[in-house]
Amino acid sequence: MILKILFLQQSKIMAGIVAIVGRPNVGKSTFFNRMIQKRDAIVDSQSGVTRDRHYGKSDWNGREFTLIDTGGYLENSDDIFQKEIDKQVSLAIEEADAILFIVDVIDGVTGMDQIIAKLLRRSRKPVYLTINKVDNTSRIQMTSEFYSLGYKNFYCISSVSGSGTGELLDDLISHMPNEEKQIGDELPNFAVVGRPNAGKSSFINAIIGKERNIVTKIAGTTRDSINTRYKRFGFDFNLIDTAGIRKKAKIKEDIEFYSIMRSVRSIEYADVCILIIDATRGFDGQVQNIFWLIHRNNKGIVILVNKWDLLEKSINVTKKYETQIREAISPFKDVPIVFVSSLTKQRIFKSVSTAIEVFENRKRKIPTKILNNEMLPIIEKTPPPSSKGKYIKIKFCTQLPTNYPQFVFFCNLPQYLKDPYRRFIENKIRSRFDFQGVPIQIFFRKK
Repeated sequence: MILKILFLQQSKIMAGIVAIVGRPNVGKSTFFNRMIQKRDAIVDSQSGVTRDRHYGKSDWNGREFTLIDTGGYLENSDDIFQKEIDKQVSLAIEEADAILFIVDVIDGVTGMDQIIAKLLRRSRKPVYLTINKVDNTSRIQMTSEFYSLGYKNFYCISSVSGSGTGELLDDLISHMPNEEKQIGDELPNFAVVGRPNAGKSSFINAIIGKERNIVTKIAGTTRDSINTRYKRFGFDFNLIDTAGIRKKAKIKEDIEFYSIMRSVRSIEYADVCILIIDATRGFDGQVQNIFWLIHRNNKGIVILVNKWDLLEKSINVTKKYETQIREAISPFKDVPIVFVSSLTKQRIFKSVSTAIEVFENRKRKIPTKILNNEMLPIIEKTPPPSSKGKYIKIKFCTQLPTNYPQFVFFCNLPQYLKDPYRRFIENKIRSRFDFQGVPIQIFFRKK
């Protein structure tokens, strides 16, 4: 019964992409940070602080969704940064499944709120009007003027305290697509992701032996996600080229941003993500963002360093390059890295077999008896450190029946276990069983 409850708690149903929009300084980033339970977005009283988009995973009642924190929309501004922000807010609206339109109860309805409301009505997406900074009952009485924006319902919340967010999230989840991928329902999906012009389409063409996808030196040539079935040499899976830039009417495309937007959706539905990086550009910040997005979605990961034929190669250069990547992705270092060239087909088919191995690792189930026989002696030899005079005893462990590796350890005082010991347990599991390229989640529960 306990395992059944844990399974229901940890088995997530995908709910898509939610964009947070509104004019500057209404509390979008504060709400975003609260939802992802991190301080990823900078929060300041000065308007226009958020100039980049932030991506994060959140969940409510077992339903996962991706949140996008956009910069404040401000039409016809002379600010050089504002034009870029407005363009990318429009792109986020186009790609999102639902939109949280945040306004400020203190300022009331402004002309810019009216402009944003008009923009959102044209999108024909589900919009949730969210009135922020409603911290007391007197401010609730100030909300009636927001009916002028044309929405039948609105939600009164406080991003700082979190009050009112429960009702908002209940309605948000109930009206979003209910999609869940089941193990064995279909062919494995391998998403090919990375920055524009890293060689994703060339990689797919090299594997299938056809000019299936258009390849040019112009970043953004691929205009949409393209599925290609690969059925050769005993392998059978779908390859998804996610470079996709899709033409949008009256929107001047931002290639870098839209590539990430398309990748977000493809990553969520993939089993394994093949992250391609350009060897001449390195494992830069944008590539790292994509890597951690894959990791947060608990997908299998294979890193391909493409265009390796353009660099002067030696054993020392290869080791140095690999070391730099592993330092950047620490502490999750157990990821295969393959140096390839789509042009010369160097190690192309090794990358395919590696992706298959990662897929098998992600499905791996360790029998409870074997897991306990391996892990309990290790725990007995190196028990959790005492905390506040309390001694933690771990008596039993098992793998949860989920579609990626999750393990639960039952103990007397789970609240005193810290992250360093959690990482210790994960490292020991990885040393005993092959989970290379796969994120692992460890849970401690009271017996």
